[in-house]
Parts: sequence; C-alpha cells; structure tokens
Amino acid sequence: MMKLDVQHTGGVQRERLAHIDFRLFFFGEVSRADITRRFDVAPAVATRDLARYRMLAPSNVQFDGSSKTYRVTNQFTPVFEHSLERVLSALSRGFGDGLGSVASSLICEYPVPISRPALEILAAVSRAICGRYVLSVSYVSLSSGVTQREIVPLALADNGFRWHVRAFDRKTESFRDFVLTRIRSVHVLSEGRLPEESFVHDVQWSREVDLEVVPHPDFPRPELAALDYPMSDGVLSIRSKAALAGYVLRRWNIDCSETHCLRGPEYRLWLRNRTVLDGVDSAHIAPGYLVEGSGHE
Repeated sequence: MMKLDVQHTGGVQRERLAHIDFRLFFFGEVSRADITRRFDVAPAVATRDLARYRMLAPSNVQFDGSSKTYRVTNQFTPVFEHSLERVLSALSRGFGDGLGSVASSLICEYPVPISRPALEILAAVSRAICGRYVLSVSYVSLSSGVTQREIVPLALADNGFRWHVRAFDRKTESFRDFVLTRIRSVHVLSEGRLPEESFVHDVQWSREVDLEVVPHPDFPRPELAALDYPMSDGVLSIRSKAALAGYVLRRWNIDCSETHCLRGPEYRLWLRNRTVLDGVDSAHIAPGYLVEGSGHE
C-alpha cells in the first residue's frame, strides 16, 4: 500500500477516493459514471474526485480518451487498505448500504444463507444492546420447547451457520447464546441491568484462546491445506473468544481428537494443541473433542 498524505481530504471524499482505488485494483478501470451512480453525486464532483486521486497517485491511473475511462497501470499500488472480507462482500453482493446499492459488474456467486433471522427481531435485539435494555423473549429451545425468558443482550455473533445473541439469562443465571431465529417475540422491560449481568463477569467471552491448526496428518494431500489456508511454517494460528471457539472449530471441520481419529474428506485440518480447550464451554461442539474422552460426541 502506498503511504500518501490524505489527511487533508474530507471523510466523504476520502470514501469516494477509496472507491476509485478499489475499482482500479479489482476491476481495472473506473469512470465518472461509476462514482455518480455509487454515491449519487453530480458529475462535477466525480471529476474533482478523479483529479484528486490522480494527484495523489499519478502512476496508478491513465486516462483512456476513447472510452472516457480511467484505467489501471502496471505500476499500480493501492492507496488505501482494502479488507479482504469487505472486498469479497462487494464483489459478490455489490456496493452500498442496502438502500439503492449498486450491483457488482463482476460475475461472482456466493452461498445464500438459509438461516435468516426476522428483521424485526434483529432490530429489537440490536436496540437492546445499544440501549442497554433488558428483554423478555419467547424462546424455543431443544430441551425446553417454548419458554419465556428474561435476557440481557450483550453482543451479536455469527457462528458461520446462524446468528445468535450473547446474553445473560436470568432463568439460569448464566451467560448463554440465543439463536435469533428461535426468538419468537420480544418485549422491552422497564428495569435496568444489574452489575453482575455485564461483560465483565462473562468469563467465556472475556477469555481468548490461541488455536494451533495444522494439516490433518491422515489427509492424503496435506500440502493442499497449506495452500488453502493462510499458514505460517505449516501452522494456521487462530485467536478466538472461548465462547466462540467451538463454533470456529465446527465450522471448518477441524478434528479436535487427541489422535486425529476423525476420517472423511471434510477433515483436512487438526487442532494440535487441544488442551487449550480445557475449561472452554463451547468445546463440546468441536469435532472429535469428546470422542476419545467420553466415548461419544
């Protein structure tokens, strides 16, 4: 990334300059129409933005008069940092905030999530987190069916398969994960939170564990794992909250058995420091973690 002085550029214009940088980097070109369509600004504003970008990084871009398009050069170096997650989201889902967003012109398919929380429930839970409210919810659990619970929502989390809310559950007097799709109704309570219901007392959320993941010793082509995942010296290091570690391991089918005994093409990775899961509540859902210890998973 180029180290350029953009501190004197306003925040709104900086966002447009970053978009120009993004278009050049990943599409190879950018035009005034791209900017006006994405940000709903006048053509004159887009022209000034392009001129500003060319002043910041003259070796990054060249103007094609025949098509009135600015094209990337062989000397291109990005001016801004581009998060991989945001790049992949923009390439697959388009640009914007969902209100008049612009579709990507690149053909890119992505799996459609099949677990989709209701927007009304998501909004109510989000407001409770921001406003520090206590909620009464109708919740459906595997063990108890439909129950009425008083919860103190603290954070949202995506475990790779579904969204849940980390909250203090007044019924069990413990911090738990509640799946958003299983919340049937929400009612805000007038009473406030208690000190013991805050994140300070959620040990599993506060604790972080360092997972050392390596190619599965029994996978026929272990070198493929080193290509598919960002490993350093053959190790993929993942830092996770203890409350989420089991979900991470389950999502990526990481064999957590002591003797890497799980078989199947899905098990391409192995957790070599499984003792790090001692005392981690979410470890019970990690693949293979309980297999050798208790005879079941």
